[in-house]
Amino acid sequence: MTLFRSIARLAPVVALAAVLAGCGINTIPTQDEATKTAWAEVQNQYQRRADLIPNLVSTVKGYAAQEKDVLTAVTQARASATQVKVDASTITDPASFQKYAAAQDQLSGVLGRLMMIQEAYPELKSNQNFLALQSQLEGTENRIAIARRDYNLAAQTYNTTLRTFPSVLWAKTVYSGQKPAQLFQATASAQTAPTVDFSAPPAPAAQPSPAPAT
Repeated sequence: MTLFRSIARLAPVVALAAVLAGCGINTIPTQDEATKTAWAEVQNQYQRRADLIPNLVSTVKGYAAQEKDVLTAVTQARASATQVKVDASTITDPASFQKYAAAQDQLSGVLGRLMMIQEAYPELKSNQNFLALQSQLEGTENRIAIARRDYNLAAQTYNTTLRTFPSVLWAKTVYSGQKPAQLFQATASAQTAPTVDFSAPPAPAAQPSPAPAT
């Protein structure tokens, strides 16, 4: 009889848990965690890129030291990107998120300029160390693109859940502190490949000879 009484007492609790689960009370925290996991992967890939840059700059400098402006721009952009402090809370902070995204996009732009330098330096273009770093960088850029895409998908799903029925009921009550996640946006510079003109400047136009004195 004691066993049956215990079961009888637990039955309402079990039933309530089943009802709540069916109404989606666990959906918001589950999707929140999925979004944070995807965000962590974005950070990991950006850090991987940052770790490659010092060796890449050093290698290019050995063959194209005269490209000081580009090398300095890459170094400064990397410093700016790595100095932006982010954590899981960044994804719901528009200002912090945009600051981080802008710094990374700026670094992407100057890296494009750096990689174009090889066209003017055949020895650099054929250097095995440079080729290996170039391959690693290209692979990392691909992983960054995939990580950003996966993060955006997770964030969009999470944001939709916060606004749609029945989960919006929990968003307004139990999870009232939850905020929508920010999304990565494609920048204008990201749609246009950087161009560098290494051609020789045009020769100055010939000046007419002065008329002979009369």
